[in-house]
Amino acid sequence: MGKVTTLLAVSLRDLIYSLYERRLAAKLVGKPHPCHVGVMCDGNRRWAREMGYIDPNDGHRVGAARIRELLRWCDQAEVEHVTLWLLSTDNLSRPASELDPLLQIIENLAMELAEDGNPWRLQMVGALDMLPASLAEALKTAEERTIGRSGGAQVNIAVGYGGRREIADAVRSLLIEQAKAGRSIAQVAETLEVDDIAEHLYTKGQPDPDLIIRTSGEQRMSGFMLWQSAHSEFYFCDAYWPGFRRVDFLRALRDYASRQRRFGS
Repeated sequence: MGKVTTLLAVSLRDLIYSLYERRLAAKLVGKPHPCHVGVMCDGNRRWAREMGYIDPNDGHRVGAARIRELLRWCDQAEVEHVTLWLLSTDNLSRPASELDPLLQIIENLAMELAEDGNPWRLQMVGALDMLPASLAEALKTAEERTIGRSGGAQVNIAVGYGGRREIADAVRSLLIEQAKAGRSIAQVAETLEVDDIAEHLYTKGQPDPDLIIRTSGEQRMSGFMLWQSAHSEFYFCDAYWPGFRRVDFLRALRDYASRQRRFGS
């Protein structure tokens, strides 16, 4: 009887969540929705520990599978750009026994998202020169495979990413470009504008994120899209990333739709 009772309870819970999802989705029809969503996929290892896994990388594997679901949810919600923060520059200092499996999971994910039949256009954002050469090459291959795709979101995969590093890289790229044009640093300084730097960011040509979601209950940005998030709305979710559900995503969209964006005015 105990097993039957448990199965009935799980079925009832799933039914309730399904009905709640439909209700949330219905209420979002006609409401403002974000064009660009940034997601900090946090809490994979903590989820694995709480679920009783011995290998913390099992959390990353389940989290990678959740990303494919998220992208489908974004397509359904007409989100045109998604930026996924999968690995920071700080993460690169982890022990090889922990880092190497994670890098392989990220490579596998990128290759799976690039497979024929998927609608997403991939773009790698981050300091790829800090990654192992084989991984950087695989990520670029995945990106090139999706050029020209339509029907799904533009997906930025942030690997080896740090917000400060991105700004430094943008300024460096700008100075190199101007030097090639024969301009001195003094001349560049005289005319430098905000847009000049923005044109050299990893996400150049894309709109800034309207909504940034961070999972795991942490309420800090940790350097994610420091430049682009100046006017973003933030949503902090208590769920660890592998446990992030469509209902959590819809709640984030509902919260976004209820806000009055002022853009600093």
